[in-house]
Amino acid sequence: MAARKAQTKPNVSAEELQGYYRDMLLIRRFEEKAGQLYGMGLIGGFCHLYIGQEAVVVGLEAAAEEGDKRITSYRDHGHMLACGMDPNGVMAELTGREGGYSKGKGGSMHMFSKEKHFYGGHGIVAAQVPLGAGLAFADKYKENGRVTFTYFGDGAANQGQVYEAYNMAELWDLPVVFVIENNQYAMGTSTKRSTKSPSYWERGAAYGIPGEEVDGMDVLAVKAAGQKAVAHCRAGKGPYILEIKTYRYRGHSMSDPAKYRTREEVQKMRDERDPIEAVRSMLLTGKHATEDDLKAIDKEIKEIVNASAEFAKESPEPALDELWTDIYA
Repeated sequence: MAARKAQTKPNVSAEELQGYYRDMLLIRRFEEKAGQLYGMGLIGGFCHLYIGQEAVVVGLEAAAEEGDKRITSYRDHGHMLACGMDPNGVMAELTGREGGYSKGKGGSMHMFSKEKHFYGGHGIVAAQVPLGAGLAFADKYKENGRVTFTYFGDGAANQGQVYEAYNMAELWDLPVVFVIENNQYAMGTSTKRSTKSPSYWERGAAYGIPGEEVDGMDVLAVKAAGQKAVAHCRAGKGPYILEIKTYRYRGHSMSDPAKYRTREEVQKMRDERDPIEAVRSMLLTGKHATEDDLKAIDKEIKEIVNASAEFAKESPEPALDELWTDIYA
């Protein structure tokens, strides 16, 4: 298992590049609006934003096929939007309204879509990893050729259940891509302080699982690595690990002041590595789009996001009798 970073970038059309720009921008604007609604008191509890990490899920969704599954942690709004879930339903759920994906009873940590094969948003750190292996086990049993993307962070990567899942997944050759979204700070502790072996993907070697490190601020690099991982899984070769090095601009949650890093560090990342600006630059320098084209996309996205916020505000809160529905004993 060679230690290397993913370097190959796929050929991409102007239409595809614009699509990635649009999808990442939708996540960015949606999360900014969610942050505003949280500040207004319309979103309660915890709120974990995906700002800065957009290239990870957009790149991997570009490598997915219809019927593939995805499961992740509580930083999940971007994953929902990237797989095609309705922004109205996502925002309404965040605000606890009836029009939400879980009828306003779950919030970001309990949002699912059977139609889009999205299996949550899980609040227990790393709990989604064995669940993702289970989803892949079902697909192998059915022999349907599907793959499961199991997302978790660098903090979760130190949980014991991750390695139990690795072991079973390799023993049974499960078609699962373990995606470590390494944003470098877990809740608030840098990987340099919390982890003796900071190359998380290499830990798969103990179980015979191949993998690689990927530049998570480059949507094309992520797509290329995703295609390689998916091909490995669909060929019946078992699991694959992608450690995707990314960066979140906001705190762990909206209540996190993020004093464990400097403002200069965050600004430097925004200025030099922003995934959306990188694609914007490719579109303009490659003459795949004009400034007016990109302004039109931005206008369209803002309208979609503003409409989702209005939908959420206008949707009623769940009726009291909803307390006893969707309960399984």
